[in-house]
This record gives sequence, structure tokens and C-alpha cells, in this order.
Amino acid sequence: MAGRIHFRRLDGLLLLDKPQGMSSNAALQAARRLFRAEKGGHTGSLDPLATGLLPLCFGEATKIAGLLLGSRKAYDTVAVLGTTTDTDDADGMPLRERPVPPLDRATVQAALAPLLGRIRQRAPIYSALKQGGEPLYAKARRGEAIEAPEREVEVHTIDLLDIAPGRIALRVECGSGTYVRSLVRDLGETLGCGAHVGVLRRLWVEPFREPRMFSLEALLALARERGEAALDACLLPIEAGLVGFPRVDVDAEDARRLGQGQRLRGQPPSDGPVTVHGPDGRVLGLATVDPAGVLAPQRLFTWTAQAAIPAAGSQ
Repeated sequence: MAGRIHFRRLDGLLLLDKPQGMSSNAALQAARRLFRAEKGGHTGSLDPLATGLLPLCFGEATKIAGLLLGSRKAYDTVAVLGTTTDTDDADGMPLRERPVPPLDRATVQAALAPLLGRIRQRAPIYSALKQGGEPLYAKARRGEAIEAPEREVEVHTIDLLDIAPGRIALRVECGSGTYVRSLVRDLGETLGCGAHVGVLRRLWVEPFREPRMFSLEALLALARERGEAALDACLLPIEAGLVGFPRVDVDAEDARRLGQGQRLRGQPPSDGPVTVHGPDGRVLGLATVDPAGVLAPQRLFTWTAQAAIPAAGSQ
């Protein structure tokens, strides 16, 4: 019987190469146990069929998970033509089969054109979107009739990589909330033969455009061969997930005031969140700056508040 895991406080980001056939949550929990991280979260689910980049947040990094959820992403996918499934991918049950017409690049490009830009997209019925407080996939598994919602998403580019008998390979770059399964399903309907996702791999998520990913197998081997310190070296600092945000640097006194929840004046106004860094460059937290230049803390990391507590016996 395996010994009980003694979890520890651990802060950082892991760029996991999720294996096929495993849910995102199962992958997260496997990595969390391996690293013995007390707290963990992921930044947007990948389907069990999918592989590729799944950024995991440990400890204080979970405070920025919501920011990474809204990031731009890229995928490679293979559309299998002629068959639709209830999940819109190869893990589902076949619903309908149709003959595949002869296809050339011009025909496929024309069918892809309406799927680009700001579009209305109907989510798969097997998805994590909630309806009445419950994920759609839970309702679908019970056999309930579901009207999947439509919502606006943004598809930046779709590159046609290859056309083979019964298959089309694509590279998709899209915004948050876009379902590649829905894109493939809608492409199949435009072509008149139906389609489902046979292969799906996430290549990158902003700001990790050229990620160094680690598989669970590689991490396990590293732990056995070189120990926990080698595992920890695979983690990125929280700052790595915040490189795209405006940065405000403060001195030690303002860092102390910020840790006490005070607002800081005299900052450049910003439309969205800013990251605040102390005199040593370490990120202190996230904040907003209003048009009057007043910086208001939104989410501070624990070390910021701890540093603001006077030492015992000090005045």
C-alpha cells in the first residue's frame, strides 16, 4: 500500500503535455500528487481525446488562472469526414454517415471562410458549459434533450494543412471559449458530409507561445532519477504567466502600503488589470488603475500581505 502523500506549499506554473484519454482534472490531480502541491488548478479544460498544452497552477498561481483562461490559443486538429457523432469527436457514438464528395483546396477554403472572425457558435452538447447550474455533459449522459447554447467567439486563423481521403488537417488559432469540435462539425455540414474531430492537440496558450511542455511520464521518470528538486525546476514562476499585462513598479514603502490593502496614487491609468512588482522585481499582485491614477489592489499574493505585517516587537 502506497504511503500517504504529505502535501506542501508550492507556488508556480507547470506546462503539462496532457496525455490522450485523460480528463484535464485527472491530469491536474496526477501532477499535484507528484509535486505534492497543496493547492492546484488548471486553466481551461482539454477534452479527454485531446493532447497538448495544459497550464497548471500551483499554490498562489491559482490566483491568475482566470486571466489565462481568456487567452488566445492554437490547435492542430484532424477532421474525419463522413460521420457525425454525439460528442463531435471520435470518443462519441456515431449518429449519421454520409458519402464524402470529391474535395479540393478551393472547396475546403470556401467552406472554412464563414468560420473565421467573430462568429456565433453552438457548443457541443457534451461540453462543460453549464445550464441550470449543471454541466451539459451531465444532462447529455442522462439522455436529456439538450438545446446547446450559441455564443459569440473569435476565430483568428484556420490554416488548411492537408487534404487526404476522408480527412482534413487544420491549424486553428482562436480566442477563449471556442470549441474546435464545433468548428469541425460545422465544416462538415457545409461540405455536406458531416465531420468529427479525430485528433486534437493544443499547441500553445498565450503567453506561452513556444512552451516547453512536460509529459506525466517524463515527470515521473525525473522524480525517480533525480528527485523532487529536479521536479521543482520544471516549474515557471508566477511572473511568467503575467508577461502580457502592464507593469507597475513600486518601492518598499508603497509595497508595504499595498500589502495593507491601501491604494496608491500617481500611477499611469490603465484600461485593464496591471501587475504590481516590488523593488526586487517580484510580483506582489494584481491591481487596477483608474483614470485619476489611483491604483487599487485586487488580488495580492500572500507574501505581499506577510511582508506588510510588522515584525514582533517593532513599533
